[in-house]
Amino acid sequence: MLPERLSIIVPVYNERATIAAVLARLKSIPLPVPREIIVVDDGSHDGTGAVLDELAADGSFTVIHAPENRGKGHAIRLGFAQAQGTILAIQDADLELDPAQLADLVAPILAGDTSVVYGSRFLSGAGSTPAVAYAANRALTSLTNLLYGASLTDMETCYKIMRADVARSLRLEANRFDIEPEITARLLRGGHRILERPVVFSPRSRAAGKKIGWRDGLAAIGVLIRRRVS
Repeated sequence: MLPERLSIIVPVYNERATIAAVLARLKSIPLPVPREIIVVDDGSHDGTGAVLDELAADGSFTVIHAPENRGKGHAIRLGFAQAQGTILAIQDADLELDPAQLADLVAPILAGDTSVVYGSRFLSGAGSTPAVAYAANRALTSLTNLLYGASLTDMETCYKIMRADVARSLRLEANRFDIEPEITARLLRGGHRILERPVVFSPRSRAAGKKIGWRDGLAAIGVLIRRRVS
């Protein structure tokens, strides 16, 4: 049996202002198992790639440079394919979620209680989430629960942590933000129990670099419906 190892996949697109701080946290936080950090630069054009190459010179993480911007889903799939760990986690590069929370999220998997953990931003309420964003998330999560007989509180969370064999069994195809509903739909269709744990986050605005929009919400609805009937 392979020793436990956490592979943290960080999809990045034009995050020059925050990526160094995120990586510093990922490298310094205490974790119950060894870590592997894989950053996938999804065709950034703001200098993020150069920053990553400079920071990676110490060998503390791996950088994958996608030749063009194809979306978060494509970046995650590239990271999953490269990962060598027994457990995979996704970490956004925008500082909305403190990586220190990964230790608590991976614990139930290490204990053998579940194979999949989601870090829910809404398990304890809406917090400081803007009303429109919260309503959109609730609608998508409610649709997920209705279609798949689940009881999730945050389908769109970045923090999706799972056993590597589970992740590789999902046959993911999504390239953009529709990766979030696709992962969830395929997990639920595959009979995997998703355990939610509360996380604290600090939402940022579109002016500060938030990229997801209403079109992504429509795409998510389409994915949830297609994966339920296919």
